[in-house]
Amino acid sequence: MANRGGGAGTGATTWRFPAAFWTGNTIELFERAAYYGTFIALALYLTDVVGFTDVQAGWIGAFFSSFLYLLPFVTGAAADRIGFRPSLIMAFALLAAGYAVLGMLPHKLPVLLALPLIVVGGAFVKPIISGTVAKCSDEHNRARAFSIFYMVVNIGAFGGKAVAKPVRTMLGLDYIPLYSAGAAVIALVVVALFYWPKKDEARPRSAAESLRGLATVLRNYRFLALILITSGFWVIQGQLYASMPKYVLRLIGPGASPEWLSNVNSAVVILLVIPITQLVRRMSATVSIGLAMALVPFSAVLMALAGLMPTPVHLLGGTIHPLTLMMIVGIAVMSVAECFLSPKYLEYASKQAPPGQEGLYMGYSHLNTFFAWFFGFIASGYLLDAFCPDPKKLAAQGLDPAQIQAAYAHAPYLWYTFAAVGFVAFLGLIVFKIVTDRADRAKG
Repeated sequence: MANRGGGAGTGATTWRFPAAFWTGNTIELFERAAYYGTFIALALYLTDVVGFTDVQAGWIGAFFSSFLYLLPFVTGAAADRIGFRPSLIMAFALLAAGYAVLGMLPHKLPVLLALPLIVVGGAFVKPIISGTVAKCSDEHNRARAFSIFYMVVNIGAFGGKAVAKPVRTMLGLDYIPLYSAGAAVIALVVVALFYWPKKDEARPRSAAESLRGLATVLRNYRFLALILITSGFWVIQGQLYASMPKYVLRLIGPGASPEWLSNVNSAVVILLVIPITQLVRRMSATVSIGLAMALVPFSAVLMALAGLMPTPVHLLGGTIHPLTLMMIVGIAVMSVAECFLSPKYLEYASKQAPPGQEGLYMGYSHLNTFFAWFFGFIASGYLLDAFCPDPKKLAAQGLDPAQIQAAYAHAPYLWYTFAAVGFVAFLGLIVFKIVTDRADRAKG
């Protein structure tokens, strides 16, 4: 066996990897910091700076976030043809340009032109870096390689959102994309100077082959049903970016910190994903996924319960706004659910694939995030407009402060709606399990 893993191929598990592996993870760190720094502020930026309505921002965010999970099936094939290094150089050039235009020209047309640049650039980075991790490891150390990669992704996300908070409060929302542009430029320099992956001898895929594979997967109704059911989880998780920033700033005021609230998710996943993965290693995939699908609507309900608590809440000798407290609790529960879902979802999904096609199906298993974020961001725009509207819109209607406050009386309905989506998804999983087990028994 060829030693592609810097210590791999010896028949022993190792933490040693070649330089391209560590360079790839460094690149991923900066790309995730850039992406999440802007993503946590995007919905707010589109309304408060650019001037879109909540509904319009929801549609724009839906296309932006969801197509980042659809295009890699095409861009991954293109990167195989072009080569990883030139593809990454092009990708980070697009990202730097897109973020720069987003921050320097905060007007509707430039923004609508800048966001596709970011989507295309990000869609190249995603499959290239994960491909680099795979090529730099073998069956003996691949699990460790991807555990490092997953940790780097979360560290980058945590750091990006942490920096976004002081940038927003000290400089302004329009400076956050410029910070992301700077991170993309640093990644571009790292690629140009240090990223020299070995050429792979495998035959590159074509975009047509990728699209045919997608069509094959979508014709498998069992697999498509599983994708749509688990989308219910990610619909709620996506509200950390679609709804939560506007929700807390409108109900608490400018002193709220949606960036740090969102980072509760990253912190919990960083701390607990490995222990929980160890915990569920002998647990059936159905039970582990079922726990996640049961917990996630409960997390949305927790976020809605702040209105039932006194203001402020006295805790540990200090005070905290009840909305802040319940957001922390709800996001923590959601993050624990994510840790139960992530280790077992691919295992369960692979069992829905026809024999011999497991690899093909796993390549498309994350379509649930595409469907979830497309639906979730659109729904967020309409729900915010209905239950937690833009204060500028209310002021333009001539409402006084008391009337504006009354307009937010039903704001928790937003979270109850998403909790209902999660509950229906949980019931869907139960029905899916019953129906597929019955069908499998009938086949003998």
